[in-house]
Amino acid sequence: MLRKFLIFLQIFPFAISLCHAGNQQYEELSQSMKSLLHSEISDNRPMQNSFKSPIEAAEWLGEMSRRLSIFIADQNYRIEFLRSVHYESKRAGLDPQMVLALIQVESQFSKYAVSPVGARGYMQVMPFWIKVIGNPNDNLFHLRTNLRYGCVILRHYLDIENGNYFRALGRYNGSLGRAEYPNLIKKAFDSRWKY
Repeated sequence: MLRKFLIFLQIFPFAISLCHAGNQQYEELSQSMKSLLHSEISDNRPMQNSFKSPIEAAEWLGEMSRRLSIFIADQNYRIEFLRSVHYESKRAGLDPQMVLALIQVESQFSKYAVSPVGARGYMQVMPFWIKVIGNPNDNLFHLRTNLRYGCVILRHYLDIENGNYFRALGRYNGSLGRAEYPNLIKKAFDSRWKY
């Protein structure tokens, strides 16, 4: 796995420079919050249908697949990716299109993206989260693991900030109080993912 990743970086060195979440800051969590977040991360039940109906699934997946095709060429993987984003977003009480905007800004949909300070994967999750709320064998380059962590962390920040996306996204990026990052997410949302 590490060998494949190093080869990937040799072929696509730009993958590191695209990342924005490298400044996520660890904030001390109470033991009860660590336990709650750990239970959310560790719940590995099989992915279920997160759509209200087959028609909603077909329409959303079709439209989002079309929009995502410039980032992910393989249609089968695109659909698997979108189903996973929808499931993990809904599971965490997030808007799936907002999560797609965040992924676009964070990694440009690069599974193996790494920021200069080590944030990993689609949602650019910092490795310290594994120690704080995860399991030692968690792989932040695994699709559902990365999405689960990213969505649970963003939900946690939304809860701290009483639903204020501007402040929650600032926390997620480690730029609380500055407008650049939340505005990048809003721009990606408005221009590509709003549905």
